[in-house]
Amino acid sequence: MTPKAPRSRFTPKAFTFLRGLARNNRKEWFEAHRETYETELKQPLALLIEEVDVHLARIAPEIIGSPKKSAFRIHRDVRFSKDKSPYKTHVACWFFHRDAGHGVGSEAAHGGAGFYFHLAPTGSFCGGGIWMPPRPALARIRQSLVDDTEGWEELVLDRGFKRRFGELDPEHMLTRPPRGVAPDHPALRWLRYQSFTAGCALTETTVTSTALPATLARHFEAMTPFVRWLNTALGLAPSTRR
Repeated sequence: MTPKAPRSRFTPKAFTFLRGLARNNRKEWFEAHRETYETELKQPLALLIEEVDVHLARIAPEIIGSPKKSAFRIHRDVRFSKDKSPYKTHVACWFFHRDAGHGVGSEAAHGGAGFYFHLAPTGSFCGGGIWMPPRPALARIRQSLVDDTEGWEELVLDRGFKRRFGELDPEHMLTRPPRGVAPDHPALRWLRYQSFTAGCALTETTVTSTALPATLARHFEAMTPFVRWLNTALGLAPSTRR
């Protein structure tokens, strides 16, 4: 029997599976539908990562995609959560700086700033930046915001950037100035952020299109100066080639 070729793109069945998982978030249901997960989500995500990585070699060679390291596990970490549902009801991947770890939001292996893709029935999107960096990284970014406020604002207040990505995500934003920062500091608006991310929504039609890798590449190219500014603040250099 000839093995099936890996599915090269997402189909509406991917969303159907995730809706079913949301209603039946338990191991028995998942194992009974594992083949659908592998065919409709895991395989297309791995191929998407490879295709986007080809685009990144031209757009931002220092940012890479790895099918093994970029794709987030569908299993939830329930150790410290009241919600013991074992599975996420979305799939996602992360494109990271090759000179940094690929972890996100961890002290030990933080991947700096990069690009992100998220597929879910409740809303798919792509974006980039750095989410909840550990304290040393956050301190470096804040210092760069003080040193180069004008350069930062040229990026995030640019009409084209705002038209495509809107405002920075205010998640976890401080309500007061950080310790040691005066209330009238000229960069206070930005120093209150603890994450520096932005993105744009993707329709189901876009996500299930064969043009998805090229669409993500266009968004990531528009976000590259923003990501590179953050990585430069962290001592992670841009590159012109792989």
